Amino acid sequence: MSEPRRARTRTIRLAALVAVAALTTALSAQTASAKPSESCANRNNNTYEKLLECVTLDGVRAHQAALQKIADNSDDPVYPGTRAAGTVGYDRSVDYVAGLLRGAGYQVTLDPVDITFNFPAKLRQLTPAPAADYETGVFTGSGSGEVQGTVIPVDVHLTPPRASTSGCEAADFVGLDFSGPRDIALVQRGTCFFGTKAYYAEQAGAEAVVIMNQGNTPDRSGLIVADATSVDDPIPGAPGPVTHGIPVVGASFADGELLARPGSTAYVQVLPAETRSDVNVIAELPGRNTDNVVMAGAHLDSVIEGPGINDNGSGSAALLETALKMAKLKPENTVRFGWWAAEEQGLVGSADYVTGLSAKERGRIAMYMNYDMVGSPNSIFMVYDADESTFEAPVPVPAGSAAIEDVYESFYTKLGVPYDDTEFSGRSDYEAFINAGIPSSGLFTGAEEIKSPAQQAIWGGTAGEAFDPCYHAACDTYANVDLHALEVNSDLIAFAMLTFAYSTESVNGVRGQKVPGPAFTLPVPAGPEGTFAGEAGGLAPGAAG
Repeated sequence: MSEPRRARTRTIRLAALVAVAALTTALSAQTASAKPSESCANRNNNTYEKLLECVTLDGVRAHQAALQKIADNSDDPVYPGTRAAGTVGYDRSVDYVAGLLRGAGYQVTLDPVDITFNFPAKLRQLTPAPAADYETGVFTGSGSGEVQGTVIPVDVHLTPPRASTSGCEAADFVGLDFSGPRDIALVQRGTCFFGTKAYYAEQAGAEAVVIMNQGNTPDRSGLIVADATSVDDPIPGAPGPVTHGIPVVGASFADGELLARPGSTAYVQVLPAETRSDVNVIAELPGRNTDNVVMAGAHLDSVIEGPGINDNGSGSAALLETALKMAKLKPENTVRFGWWAAEEQGLVGSADYVTGLSAKERGRIAMYMNYDMVGSPNSIFMVYDADESTFEAPVPVPAGSAAIEDVYESFYTKLGVPYDDTEFSGRSDYEAFINAGIPSSGLFTGAEEIKSPAQQAIWGGTAGEAFDPCYHAACDTYANVDLHALEVNSDLIAFAMLTFAYSTESVNGVRGQKVPGPAFTLPVPAGPEGTFAGEAGGLAPGAAG
């Protein structure tokens, strides 16, 4: 007889929490009597037992609470209540993170990066009546301007199953009349990069582009606003980045349906963007080997819709708590942490950072670990599939990446926590690192993809709902979290950082030292659950359609 879902969820989480406690207890002998609040900030947490004792859920949640307060108190004149790139909220997030790191003794660098600041866009249906204003936003790479004119649907599919290649090739625009001075192309998400759709629309003569969501699944129904700087072959400059000379804005599937009606006219406004200067926060702890740098990062910015406390306050907070509790470490390898600017604009901060390094400096980075959304409220545990056991990666996978994946998976196995693969796609801040040939991996608990019944049976939660129902929404607040997932992953982030701080031999062949303390052996990974066969691995769409 199967257990009721709620009871099964409670059983899975209790077992995992018991396993975490048992792991810490098994490792700990000398530190068992010490209270973390009395010693963690001032001692060398150079063993697994010390570090895992000190990196606590309460500590991570305190950082998330601080980020929520920063958003709540932000009086930014354009995007109040957020921590988006180019806003007061982001600046104060930087101050919070950098201030704590400096206080802990880190060498902190505020690495300048130019970002594109887009003002709120307008999308208004004029005819057929009644006129209506639609929620919209500016795609990265958009041009500016005001266009009031005819809406021309381009190969849109409004009835199920709504498979869409709308705007993915020049032939989609053949036979459509874009000869007027104020034509608005309406294209539908699906198959190719958003930038490809915008490129072909502009080439066909459109003066503006509206990209509507696909509408084939619940997670592809709401407003879509993303990155339109990437393009497919054979477009010149592929894969990008490119920019467009006309406004490119987003729409929900429902609003796109209304815009697709015969006789539709609309008004699109995109104000000229500003170039503003943000910073990446880089914190370094020198090791004995200064030419073998172990790096981990998380993006610090939110979207313009809300405070971003899961995306990515979860990764930022867990990484910050790990860094603070490792501040007194005397590692074998140099340890470096990064909090990235403008990830939500298309991985801008991390790309600028890696591009700005000399070849020699890039060569010093032994590996990179990425943490983007590690506490989603309807979560499952996922690891970037560097060994391609589930997904054939659409990007190059640097040698050594699978060894990082193995550490994550072995830790989950040790705890008895089931896990799955997520596609090694480069659609987060590890992209620039893998493009530079730096071994990488990371953790993820899901974004807008819908949890399946099979996944509910394994991890609990609610089938038929997104892994994060508040993904890129105003409700991504302090309450938008799975505490169990956040606690387990915070421990794993700390565990992995300490492991590689002492030796990266499994990744790049550079021998180091054993982590101090009692001998500890990780089991062989149990293997992914395989619930994403033929799917996208829970990742948000990033730049692709």
